[in-house]
Amino acid sequence: MEPCYVYADLIALATRVLQRAGLPAEPAQAVARGLTEADLLGHTTHGLALLADYVEELDNGTMEREGHPDIVSDHAAVATWDARRLPGVWTTALAVEEASRRAKSFGIGAVAIRRSHHIACLAAFLEAPARAGTFILVFSSDPSDSHVAPFGGLTPVMTPNPIAAGIPAVPDPILIDVSTSITTAAMCARTRASGGRLQGAWVKDRDGKATDDPAAFKEGGSILPIGGLDHGHKGYGLSLMVEALTQGLGGYGRADAPRDWGAGVLVLALSPAAFGGLDGFVRQTGWLAEACRAARVPEGAPRVRLPGEAALGRKRRALADGVALHAGIADDLGRLAARFELPAPIPLAIPA
Repeated sequence: MEPCYVYADLIALATRVLQRAGLPAEPAQAVARGLTEADLLGHTTHGLALLADYVEELDNGTMEREGHPDIVSDHAAVATWDARRLPGVWTTALAVEEASRRAKSFGIGAVAIRRSHHIACLAAFLEAPARAGTFILVFSSDPSDSHVAPFGGLTPVMTPNPIAAGIPAVPDPILIDVSTSITTAAMCARTRASGGRLQGAWVKDRDGKATDDPAAFKEGGSILPIGGLDHGHKGYGLSLMVEALTQGLGGYGRADAPRDWGAGVLVLALSPAAFGGLDGFVRQTGWLAEACRAARVPEGAPRVRLPGEAALGRKRRALADGVALHAGIADDLGRLAARFELPAPIPLAIPA
């Protein structure tokens, strides 16, 4: 059993580490909350596992410390920001707030972000606005890297390009966070480091053969789009759409040949109240949710779950019983605490 930690203690430590590394209080707290939320939801490759990498980016000067995003354009319901390499978890949280505010006025609000730093776990941005009655979507791509080859090709061109949606529903929102590729570079790296194999033939080697060997990705291969070799044209199409929504609308991306780890981002907020009404929206999502849960399953199989249901269950348990950190993350936190002369996180006692 992995040791568990108090949620508030993890946020406090991550905040102090980021402040000691040079971030002002507001972005430090936002990044700490976002990373810890990812671990609560079970997205452990995109949570506190990234804290040491973010500190390294601050040390190298490739993550900016001071200031706010610049406004590139502002037109009623929509805006474009230049994040100037500021912490992406923070600037995306600001964009979610701003897009949601505009949606209350116009029914729809959108903020595109160019030159964002890495934004971590997209699911971490969804729950609060969805519970407040806003249909929120977040799209992200990284124009500085290439992991996924276009369908039919061998040369990596795109990144996993996730799509996330927080859909108002009762009693809990539906939370969708999916990459347009079968897996991610972070999962390949973690699996390779542990000497394991992927759970399926999710990557292809340099000759185009599908394999479960994560090393193939780093040895001239690529990550497969959703659908794999059989019908990966679907994931490929979705990935192209995400690149257009993020880098295209932001006006900055692969054509500019950026080299630094980061993201192009689009936050889109829709107010159901301005369309058919929030009550009508929730009535429809509620019916659909119940129909999915009630769907017939094979004998002995568990009932159908909705996207985000398991993640929110993990979050509730973590808040009540403590946050279980994936192997190695607590050691990283301990090293960061020692570097900045902070108390290391203390695990909760394991019941006998």
